Amino acid sequence: MTESFNIAKALSEKHKSKSTVYVIQAVPGTRDGAPKINIVGAQEFGEIKVMLDEDKQIMFSPAPMVRKMKRMLKDFSDNDYLLLTGDPALIGVACSVVSETNNGKYKLLKWDRQERQYYPISINIHDRGDINE
Repeated sequence: MTESFNIAKALSEKHKSKSTVYVIQAVPGTRDGAPKINIVGAQEFGEIKVMLDEDKQIMFSPAPMVRKMKRMLKDFSDNDYLLLTGDPALIGVACSVVSETNNGKYKLLKWDRQERQYYPISINIHDRGDINE
């Protein structure tokens, strides 16, 4: 039984090493060395990659930011996750970009305050379930 546990753990580590957690925007306070929240727990799901500084915003011309996010998320795959931090407009763009890039499917990490841990959520915008559910 220990051997099968070790094999499962090794496979989990191999999968994790191929995954990336795309943090949309740096947590406020990061620049000053005192982030308001700790996202270290997200490392359990893959390598952390912070995409944008904490002060970035979409202004009156969103096209340059959309192009930048498309470049940054071009390699997003089924193994990767979004960590939805920062400006809600940037979060919307990131979800739209990865949905387009990855055939309507992506995963995100949801923080559970009570359990104090992240849970993965799988999204498939092409799911044809009953819209009255």
